[in-house]
Amino acid sequence: MRVKMEFCEKCGGLIDITGDKAKCVSCGHTLKRRPSLKTSEKVSEKTEIAVVEDKKENVHPVVPAKCPKCKHNEAYFWTQQTRSSDESETKFYKCTKCGHAWRVYR
Repeated sequence: MRVKMEFCEKCGGLIDITGDKAKCVSCGHTLKRRPSLKTSEKVSEKTEIAVVEDKKENVHPVVPAKCPKCKHNEAYFWTQQTRSSDESETKFYKCTKCGHAWRVYR
C-alpha cells in the first residue's frame, strides 16, 4: 500500500485530504484538488537499478598490523558493532598479502 503525503506550499504543514477537499492542518490554507486515481486503476511503476562494478578489491585503509598467518606487516582495517550497543566495537583486519582476516575485541 502506498501512502501519498502532501505539504502546504505556504507554511510546509501537512495537508489533510478529505474527498475533494485539501486543507493545511497548520495554517488552514486550502488547495485546489486535482482528480485522484480511482482505487480500481493500476499504477504502472518501473524501477531502474544501476549496476556499478567496482574494480577496486578493497576500500578500507591500510594500517601496520602483523598477520598471524603469514607474518606480513600490513592489513586492511575496519570496525563493526558486533555486540550490544553499550559494548565497544570490534576491529577487523585483513592481510594485504595473503587475505587472512582476523578480529580484535577491545
